[in-house]
Amino acid sequence: MSDAVLRGRMTAEAEGDVVVFLIGMRINRFRAVRAWLPVFRAMPRMLRELAAEPAHGLLAHRVLLSGPREFAVLQYWESTDRLLSYASAGDLEHRPAWAAFNRRARAADGAVGIWHETYVVPAGCREAVYVDMPRYGLAAAHQAVPVRSGRDRAAQRLGAGAKA
Repeated sequence: MSDAVLRGRMTAEAEGDVVVFLIGMRINRFRAVRAWLPVFRAMPRMLRELAAEPAHGLLAHRVLLSGPREFAVLQYWESTDRLLSYASAGDLEHRPAWAAFNRRARAADGAVGIWHETYVVPAGCREAVYVDMPRYGLAAAHQAVPVRSGRDRAAQRLGAGAKA
């Protein structure tokens, strides 16, 4: 992904549904390093694996930091089928990492927490705007296009069945 700034007002153009997956961890006890460090290290391995094989379906991601104890990854997927297939594949990074987390979590007594949320956003029910930004978020996952006349307000871009 390029860090080149796209000058002006851009929006994201995506065909059909958009699958957004948020996943994160929270360190509840900093001193319990053996409980949270493996969780922290598992996500970069999964992201490298997904980047190396586009057929798994991850279109773009962004790592987010929310203070010293919370980390999250915003992900855009090709489809829910691809997301669920990756999550359940025994020969890929996620399933063994999930099993290991569950084993450690029982012994860690709440030292680390994890969460995830999945959203399927239908066409016409999303909008995005980026001003003087590199390709980011939905535009990094799909396509960044200039905001067209008649679509320069969020309400216009959110119109039922509206095209960016």
